Amino acid sequence: MLKIRYHKQFKKDFKLAMKRGLKAELLEEVLNFLVQEKELPARYRDHQLTASKHFQGVRECHIQPDWLLVYKVDKEKLLLNLLRTGGHSDLF
Repeated sequence: MLKIRYHKQFKKDFKLAMKRGLKAELLEEVLNFLVQEKELPARYRDHQLTASKHFQGVRECHIQPDWLLVYKVDKEKLLLNLLRTGGHSDLF
């Protein structure tokens, strides 16, 4: 089981998502899969980001069509690093 590490920017992004009325329960559902190291169901469209070397090992999944979670798993330290969350326009 992985331990969750919340990055500072993720915390800001999450606060904004809650102000926008997005449901925390949907994020919790995704996190339950990730901390247990289970493969996400296809509906979350989980994939690795490859745009640049800065995204090496970073993954993204869709909590909702325009609500994304950007994360990185560190298997050596057993950490789930939550990097960003928000809409496409917020993140890219």
